[in-house]
Amino acid sequence: MSDYLSLSYQELKEYIKTHPQDEEAFQYFLNEMRKKPGVVVSTSEQVKSELKKRLGISD
Repeated sequence: MSDYLSLSYQELKEYIKTHPQDEEAFQYFLNEMRKKPGVVVSTSEQVKSELKKRLGISD
C-alpha cells in the first residue's frame, strides 16, 4: 500500500504537486477528484483547466 492512500484530499493534492512523476498517485488523485460532484468536462482542454484549478496552478 502506498503512503499517499492515507492522505487527506488536500494533502494528496500537495503530494501530487511535489511528486509529478508519481503516476500511480496521480491516477489515484484523479479517481478521488471524480468522486466530487459538480464538474463535467468533455474536452482535454477542459480537463487540463480543471486540474490546474484544483491543484492551484496558475498559467
